[in-house]
Amino acid sequence: MPAKVWLRFFFIGYIVLMGLWIVSLTSPIPYGDLTRIGRLSEREFGWTAPPPKVDPELLKGTPVDQADIMVIGDSFSMTFRWQSKLVAAGYRVSTSYWGQYENALCGDFDQWIQRSGFKGKLIIIESVERLLGDRTKDSAKCQKMRMPYDAMPHPLVKPDETVPDPAPNWNVQFMTGITTYYNTWKAKKSATDTYFDWNTWVRPVPNGCKYFSHHACDKMPFFAEDEDNGPLTLAHLDWMKNFTAAHTAIPIMWMVIPNKTTVYLKPDYSKDFETGFRESKLTGPDLFAFTREKHSQVRDFYFSNDTHMSMHGQLLLGDRMLAAVREVLPTPPSKSP
Repeated sequence: MPAKVWLRFFFIGYIVLMGLWIVSLTSPIPYGDLTRIGRLSEREFGWTAPPPKVDPELLKGTPVDQADIMVIGDSFSMTFRWQSKLVAAGYRVSTSYWGQYENALCGDFDQWIQRSGFKGKLIIIESVERLLGDRTKDSAKCQKMRMPYDAMPHPLVKPDETVPDPAPNWNVQFMTGITTYYNTWKAKKSATDTYFDWNTWVRPVPNGCKYFSHHACDKMPFFAEDEDNGPLTLAHLDWMKNFTAAHTAIPIMWMVIPNKTTVYLKPDYSKDFETGFRESKLTGPDLFAFTREKHSQVRDFYFSNDTHMSMHGQLLLGDRMLAAVREVLPTPPSKSP
């Protein structure tokens, strides 16, 4: 083949690759977990309403031996935003996470708490709906906590307080930009649920523009595991009851946060569990009823581009948790006479 033909092919290939790179370089850097894994455009699915700001002094964890309240949570507790409402009211809060303890709370839980040095008056166990089922199963098989309690002094996740400014996406791959444009076009065009790579659905949301601030507000990314992991059942509730009954040294409060899919599309997904929890008299607020009420009152209650509750939602969640805590500890122990 003549050299001119090879040169032409090379030049065309170079132009194509350069074009792909420029498209990817100028695509917005994802600031939501669902837009990132689903490769969807932040221009269409990123939230636009600025979140409320919180005094950094309220976002500091307390060493466990000085804390009034111990929180064992997951990613919904990693920003310290809902805990900030407890701190503002005078409660000293120590937070750590299920993942630090192999996602299981074991048979020697009371002894583990004692070894931690915790001298407080309340333990809050927080879990999102989609992960609680597996956590109960793993906990039921676990006899001994292997890892010591390890409190986090600062938030593990620092959420954006404004929409990130446009910037070159230097870490992007060649095909990311064109894939993002195609996925976004497909999601906006489709009248039905559309599945994308890495466990992301984009689904129509009735009255979506009432609930969300993003541009394509009639559509919403959702995490596939919200349904793939199955609903919570009465069997999971039985473990919670048994665990609470077996560990009475310090009161336990349960904090079960509904999935985003449950809140906006399938409110009865874990209906038996929800009804059973409400009737069980376990300590803890009914957050299924709470989110059902608040999501229609507060725009961006959950993030549009993420599977988590937004900072708007987390601060309201903190108000609800503060009310629940005051039913058990009316006054912060440090302020008691």
